[in-house]
Amino acid sequence: MNDMAKILIVDDEPSMLRILTVILADAKHSVTASGGLNEARAALAKERFDLVITDKKMPDGDGLELLRYCHENDPDLPVVMLTAVATVELAVEAMQAGAFDFISKPFVPEVVTAVARRATERTKLLRENEILREEAKRHIFAEDILGESPAILRLKETIAKVAPTNATVLITGETGTGKELVARAIHKGSIRSKETFLAVNCAALSEQLLESELFGHEKGAFTGADRPRQGLFEAAHNGTLFLDEAGEMSLSLQAKLLRVLTDGQFLRVGASVPRSADVRVIVATHRDLRERVKDGRFREDLYYRLAVVPIEIPPLRDRKEDIPVLVDVLINQISKDLKIKDVSVRDSALEKLRGYSFPGNVRELRNLLERACILAKGGILTADDIYIQSDQVTSDIGAGPINALPEDIDLTAVLADIEAQLIQRALRNSGGVQAEAARKLGISRSDIAYKIKKHKLSGEM
Repeated sequence: MNDMAKILIVDDEPSMLRILTVILADAKHSVTASGGLNEARAALAKERFDLVITDKKMPDGDGLELLRYCHENDPDLPVVMLTAVATVELAVEAMQAGAFDFISKPFVPEVVTAVARRATERTKLLRENEILREEAKRHIFAEDILGESPAILRLKETIAKVAPTNATVLITGETGTGKELVARAIHKGSIRSKETFLAVNCAALSEQLLESELFGHEKGAFTGADRPRQGLFEAAHNGTLFLDEAGEMSLSLQAKLLRVLTDGQFLRVGASVPRSADVRVIVATHRDLRERVKDGRFREDLYYRLAVVPIEIPPLRDRKEDIPVLVDVLINQISKDLKIKDVSVRDSALEKLRGYSFPGNVRELRNLLERACILAKGGILTADDIYIQSDQVTSDIGAGPINALPEDIDLTAVLADIEAQLIQRALRNSGGVQAEAARKLGISRSDIAYKIKKHKLSGEM
C-alpha cells in the first residue's frame, strides 16, 4: 500500500463533507463521501477502506452502529468519531466500542490530518502483517513437501490456491511420490484444518470391508456385525477424508461415493435411512483414471466429479535437483528415528543417487538412505553404502534378450503375452490364490481379476 490512503467520510451535513474532503484530499488521500449509514454500508461492501471518519448523529442511525458494523466486517479498520458535543461519557462509550479516536466540531485541519495519518499508518502495518501471516501459513502447511525445483514450487503454489477452497481434489502420481503428504497439506491449509483428517487405502480392503469402513454398518448387517459401527464419512464430519488408491474401488462402491459427493448422503450397510455428512473428499491414485473409464472400470460421471481440481505430483526422476535437499532432511529424520549419531554424506553418494531413476520415488529414497545410515562407517555415507538392487544405476536398453527380437513385432501382442505368462506363473506359485498372486505382482485384487478375465486364464492354477 502506498502513502495515499482510502478514507470514507460519513456525515449528513454536505458542508462538513466538503470541508473534510478538501482537508484530506490536500493531504494526498483518496476520499469517498457518504451522507448516511445506509450509503456508508453500501460503500464498505464495494470497497476496502483504510479509515472511516463518521459523525455521531445522523438521520438514519447512530455513528456507533457504523463503528460496530465496521469492526464485525473488518476488525483492523480504524473508525474515528466526529461530534459537536465532546463529553466524557461519549468518549468512554466510543472507546469501549472500539473507536480509534474522536474529533470535536468545529475542528482544526491540522488535527484532522494528524489523526488520519496515525490511523492509516496503523492500518498499513496491520495489513502488511496480515499478508505476512498468510504467506507464513502457506509455507507452514506445505513444509513437508520437500524440494525447491520448479516442479515442486508449482505444486506448492497449487496447494496454496486449492487448500482454502472446499473443492474436491484428485491427486495423481506414481507410487511413493507423497500423495498423502499433499492431501495433509491441503487439509492443513483449509478452513477445516482444526477438524479431523482421516485416510483409507481403498486397495487394501475387500469390497465389503471397504463399504463398511467408509459408510459404517448396522447391527446384523453381515456375519460378525454384532453392533452398529460408524463409518469414516461420519467420523470425518466437518473435516477431510482422504481416499488413497480410489481407482481400485468397485463400480458399485463408486456409485455410492458419487452419491455422497453429489448430495452429501449415504447409507450404512444394512440401513434403509440415509445419513448426511459434511466432508471434504481428497482422492489419490497412481492409475490413469481416464484409461480406466475407457475400459469400463471407472465411472465417467465420478471421474469428472473427482477431477474438479487435478494435482499431479512429479516423479523424483524429473526433479533430481531436489535430491540433496531430500537427502539432508531424510537423513536427519532417520538419525532421530533410529537413534544414531549424525551422518554426513559424501558427494560420491549424492552422485550415485542422482544417477538412479527411483521407480519407488521418495519412499524408495528413504529406504535406501535408512539402510545406508545403518551400514555407514564412522558416520560417513559414501557411494559404497548406497545399495541399488542389481546396481542398475542406468538402464542399457540395447542389451540382453531385446536384441533377440525381430525388428518388426506387434508390441501390444508381445506385452499381452508376457503379462499373461507372468500372471499364470504368479497364480501357480500362489496355489491359485488370487490375492496372493496379486501381492506378488504388486497389483490389486481387482486388477488381477480383470486381467485373468481379459486373457481368458483360469483363476485357479
